[in-house]
Amino acid sequence: MASTDSTASGTDVSAEAAEVRRFRERIGLRGLVDVHTHFMPERVLRKVWEYFDGLGPLTGGIEWPITYREEERQRVARLREFGVRAFTAMLYPHKPGMAQWLNGWAADFARRTPDCLHTSTLFPEDGVHTYVQEAVEAGARVFKAHVQVGAYDPADELLDPAWGLLADAGTPVVIHCGSGPAPGKHTGPEPIARVLARHPRLRLIIAHLGMPEYEDFLDLAERYGEVRLDTTMAFTDFSERFAPFPRRALPRLADLGDRILLGSDFPNIPYPYVHQLRALERLDLGDDWLRAVCHHNGARLFGLD
Repeated sequence: MASTDSTASGTDVSAEAAEVRRFRERIGLRGLVDVHTHFMPERVLRKVWEYFDGLGPLTGGIEWPITYREEERQRVARLREFGVRAFTAMLYPHKPGMAQWLNGWAADFARRTPDCLHTSTLFPEDGVHTYVQEAVEAGARVFKAHVQVGAYDPADELLDPAWGLLADAGTPVVIHCGSGPAPGKHTGPEPIARVLARHPRLRLIIAHLGMPEYEDFLDLAERYGEVRLDTTMAFTDFSERFAPFPRRALPRLADLGDRILLGSDFPNIPYPYVHQLRALERLDLGDDWLRAVCHHNGARLFGLD
């Protein structure tokens, strides 16, 4: 039974679930595939929330309240109420020696949460190839890399064998490599271009459409056929205030419609989940594009149908 309570931010989730259902029904979808949702050990997630609580100064004073600041079981229930048939546990290390522990947690989470795509992560460190191979052999279906938080060069030679392994396995990697919400030493398109020059078959999913370097990452997607982009937070009222998507690039987004994937950043978003869907809808790129982005592309990539 769907819950009738509100989130910590006061969002009426039952009303929102009905609104998400109306969106799906209008375009003819029974469910959604969201490739960018966060589940991680509770103490790690609390640290992430603390980061967002203090992010205002880095986003021009724009506050970042967490809409779904709830316990894990409630957050899983929310996604199911919204009709999300498959989601991820995007988690990431900020230092050496952390990735393998996170991968163990994520494997357990996937076992007890069958609609979560088994997610793993990595870091440039000795042994990375070994534990990435172990994760793939254990059934990992998607990896998460966070260049900004990890403060590492994705083209670091330590990662090279792992990228090669993932390219050969065809395992997608959602990678936060754009310079939003705040730039890092190794963010931006240039390091990713070096990775792809070495591993052109690597299935990178550029998180946040590469915000704010949208057009540079569209260039890479047009150059490399396995590069995809997720919509996480793009086009929302929140992001448009400090990282607006250039409207001249919308035709390119339409042309890449088979390689754009729905991402939300749930639960770490400063607005209701449905707003991401409405933001995509108001681009006016057509219902076929919406169906592909919100479900079909992800279902095809992960073999869900």
